[in-house]
Amino acid sequence: MSGDHVTEAVAGCLAVLRGAVGRDWRSVRAGRVEWDCHSTAVHIADDLLAYAANLAGRARDAYVPFELKLDEGTGNTGLLQVLETTGALLAAAVTTAPPDVRAFHPYPFRGADRHGFAAMGVAEVLLHTHDMAEGLGLAYAPSAELADSVLATIFPHVQPGPEPWPTLLWATGRGELPGRAPVTGWRWYNNLVLRTERLALTGVRPAAARDLALGGDGGFHWIGDGPEEGTRDAARMLLKAYEAGVHRPEFTSFALVRTEDGRAVGALGFHGAPDESGRVEIGYNLVGDARGQGYATEALRALSGWALARDDVRTLYARAQKANTASQGVLTRAGFEPAGAIDDRLLAYELHA
Repeated sequence: MSGDHVTEAVAGCLAVLRGAVGRDWRSVRAGRVEWDCHSTAVHIADDLLAYAANLAGRARDAYVPFELKLDEGTGNTGLLQVLETTGALLAAAVTTAPPDVRAFHPYPFRGADRHGFAAMGVAEVLLHTHDMAEGLGLAYAPSAELADSVLATIFPHVQPGPEPWPTLLWATGRGELPGRAPVTGWRWYNNLVLRTERLALTGVRPAAARDLALGGDGGFHWIGDGPEEGTRDAARMLLKAYEAGVHRPEFTSFALVRTEDGRAVGALGFHGAPDESGRVEIGYNLVGDARGQGYATEALRALSGWALARDDVRTLYARAQKANTASQGVLTRAGFEPAGAIDDRLLAYELHA
């Protein structure tokens, strides 16, 4: 997601709320939330400003310690100007932030990148504009593309529904979806990043997987000729799990991004969530120009250590072609042990907690 998405979301919010600018927003509850419409609008602006500040200020361990406060006597027209301004600030922060920058956000891994902050800002605008419009009796529905982008960026654990906007409303406890139980508690989900000496293992979101599956770069800057076909196959596998509602975003694919120049050199990841015995398969591949430099071993050690430190993982499983001695060497150096032949072409390797 980009700064343009933030701008689009805020423009849609302003267009709707201008239709009720002459009403007393303090006396109208904002839909199903506990705030009145005035407080809800201030909340949107405060979040947009906080996200912009954290991203621009590279906040590490907490929100930048300040908050938005309106001048005494600010009316609805002035409040709309504040919304427009704070939206512009977040859009600018997202647009100018380098791809590798992550700043503080508490859930779930205490950090988010520019795409995450854009998606969170857009989600705040869309959802709370809906709340205010519901309270004020105004019609409101954002574009399907905007709602879909939010879902595929920060709701990777939510199975897509027939239409993106009703799905987002359902996923945040604001509506019903046929065949699904009501949602009473929810959180969005920023991607996981694991850092090694030379790499940032960057969790691939469904939005990025969709682009990779269609032949794009997934939002990453690749060395050489770009991602290998194995990376695209992993993206298709991730996308299939997402669309089936069984994707667990911590057990995703990770782009291997070189910290020295921000270029992606390969991918590494899980073939799904652990089974009932705690066994999960892992796979990897590198762009041709990156091979022979130890990147795969470095990444595999990091991801294996992270996985085996979890309570729900007991065994990591990998496959290597009998003819691919380089891949076998990667697994051996990362601590995996041979577990027999699968067939006349493939060997199995395992690493236990």
